[in-house]
Amino acid sequence: MVCKRLPGSPDVGGPTVDTVLDPGAARPGGVLSGQVRLVGGTVDHDVEHVALELVARVEAGHARDDGQAGQAGQAGHGDDGDGDGQGEGDVVFGRHTVGGAFRLAAGEHRSVPFTLSLPWETPVTELAGRPLGIALGVRAAPAVAGTGDQGESGPLTVAPLTVAPLPAQEAILEAFGRLGFGFRSADLESGRIGGTGQRLPFHQEIELTPPPPYAHQVNEIELTFLAVPGALEVVLEADKRGGPFFDGHDALSRFTVPHEGSAGPQDWNALVDGWVRELVEHRESYGSHAVYGHESGRLAGTGSDTGTVVGAGEA
Repeated sequence: MVCKRLPGSPDVGGPTVDTVLDPGAARPGGVLSGQVRLVGGTVDHDVEHVALELVARVEAGHARDDGQAGQAGQAGHGDDGDGDGQGEGDVVFGRHTVGGAFRLAAGEHRSVPFTLSLPWETPVTELAGRPLGIALGVRAAPAVAGTGDQGESGPLTVAPLTVAPLPAQEAILEAFGRLGFGFRSADLESGRIGGTGQRLPFHQEIELTPPPPYAHQVNEIELTFLAVPGALEVVLEADKRGGPFFDGHDALSRFTVPHEGSAGPQDWNALVDGWVRELVEHRESYGSHAVYGHESGRLAGTGSDTGTVVGAGEA
């Protein structure tokens, strides 16, 4: 819950607003609910509406020229010109208007309930209850009549938003953990990934350290999830090690799976291991938009193994 001074009101004796989210983690593409609680100040205010903004802390993008965008099974990470590779800032990735016009009397307590849908590409902030270091939040911005303020001014204050992974995201991360990959870090990068259906102006990158069988070939693997209704696009990038006669370089591959367990593949370990082998060996045996699955809808690897990929990085 975050308390802030109502925009356009005096510093002393003005109304305040709290954003309160319902308990529990949300999921990408799921429903987020809560309420905005306002307390009137020393004078009456006419509130035209209450705007809710989804906010993310995003790092400036890094331009990359991999020369592979558009090839089958591969896509390049690229900067859209918004960043210079340094610094970070707050990005609004969703706006919703809740409640109609009302008068907030002096000293009055008023609650405005809300329910909204999160974008499918909403980043994941935790895995098995462990935070990944991603900062998301919900900001309430009341528009006050007669002040010219439409909720865009004032300091950024947000109610922290927790987002758990979709079933397929969780299964893929579990599979990486069982294959020996460790969690290094996660962040949000501005810019879009070429050749994908990405809609938000930023994307999440989860950096994984390789197990011994791949440690001599790659420094790390970066994992990005791009979800849409019914499917999950998985983008993998390997920072390949150089040798005495050649320089290191980045290799990229892209895959698509159903994001619901009822249509997902059963053997996630074998699937993810195949992805990594293709990425490292530069094969193109998988199509860029193929969906890999089995008839069984059971997700493999759910349960206590979820934290493996996180714990390995911490160790």
